Amino acid sequence: MRREPEFFGKQELILIYIAKRLKEALRLEKVLSDAGFDYLVEPDKYSGGIIFRSERIGAFFYVAEAAQTAARERMLGAGFAPYRPEP
Repeated sequence: MRREPEFFGKQELILIYIAKRLKEALRLEKVLSDAGFDYLVEPDKYSGGIIFRSERIGAFFYVAEAAQTAARERMLGAGFAPYRPEP
């Protein structure tokens, strides 16, 4: 279920996905909600484009650290490639 930041208190939140389109974000919200995960969605900037790089706004999805593995597995099963930080 989509939650507000206050719900998580001092828990560390892990970025699991950056949705670049509204349709994609809404689909992921349904996947996470149907699976019973508590998650946070916040708009933020990301850099996109290959030839002409630009700053864009996306929906950043976060879950509590304890739920990240299960959430990533559920996302993979639904056809989403979870966010992996660059080394």
